[in-house]
Amino acid sequence: MISTFYHPGYAAPIGESHQMPIQKFELVADAVRDMPGVHMETPGPVSETDLARVHTADYINAIRTGEPRELAESQKFPWSPELFPSVCLTAGGCYAAARRALEHGIATAIVSGFHHACSDHGEGFCTFNGLVITLDRLREEGCIRRGTVLDMDLHYGNGTASLMPDRPALFALSIYGNDYAHNVPYRDVRTLRHEDGANHRSFALPEACDGTTQREIMIDALPTLLQNGLPELIIYQAGADPYHEDPYSPLLLNHDDLFERDRIVFAFAREHGIPIVWVLAGGYTKDVHQVVKIHVNTFHAALEIYGSRT
Repeated sequence: MISTFYHPGYAAPIGESHQMPIQKFELVADAVRDMPGVHMETPGPVSETDLARVHTADYINAIRTGEPRELAESQKFPWSPELFPSVCLTAGGCYAAARRALEHGIATAIVSGFHHACSDHGEGFCTFNGLVITLDRLREEGCIRRGTVLDMDLHYGNGTASLMPDRPALFALSIYGNDYAHNVPYRDVRTLRHEDGANHRSFALPEACDGTTQREIMIDALPTLLQNGLPELIIYQAGADPYHEDPYSPLLLNHDDLFERDRIVFAFAREHGIPIVWVLAGGYTKDVHQVVKIHVNTFHAALEIYGSRT
């Protein structure tokens, strides 16, 4: 049985015209709630102590109060009083699922990882970096010593990478098809090249990347997750925006290609005996049901690899 954590409070009121399809979380939850092999649970929020391990007091306060407004909306969401509790729940879902993965080998949260969020501001629809918040709390509690982020959103995980240098026990790998910096996406990965570091690496998917090329790059990239020793947890950010119909995507990946991507990730984790938790990310295709299908297929891929073992 795969535990999945969902709360309707994840969705802040950002407006129906916003590019982020906030309704997708509820749609995914509805699609998998009665899926054989899936057990849905309700998480609680993270605390301000959890937030403060990663984010500055000024930034946390701006998200809570809405002032200064420029900082409170730095992630490109309109601020409202509901924003702060919603993103605390989002990070709480990631944390709860990670704890369950440590117990059972695999789990998921129907949340975004918010990989563009930096310590002192948000970017790219990302408020608090739930990926790093989760790993920091697990380390603080003595649940893990080493943890990794595997980011396969379309966009490079710049916020997560910015948080890595001060956390040598963590590791982040971003396999991406758009670069991202200073709150701006770069469609062609040749237009910008960021610096990799000792504990954050990246591999670019070239323009017009198909399933075969994606697989080849993943085979080269995934072993880097082991370069600092066997991690005790992988947080996998399974993006829907590499899909070929996504307005940001220069890639040629279809539903089958993204399903195979997920299978490869889960097979890698199981082969090496590493607990894995996955979260959702991205997905701006006009037909939101295409985005939902990608995320639901990740559940099918996990169940195919792990079966009823959990």
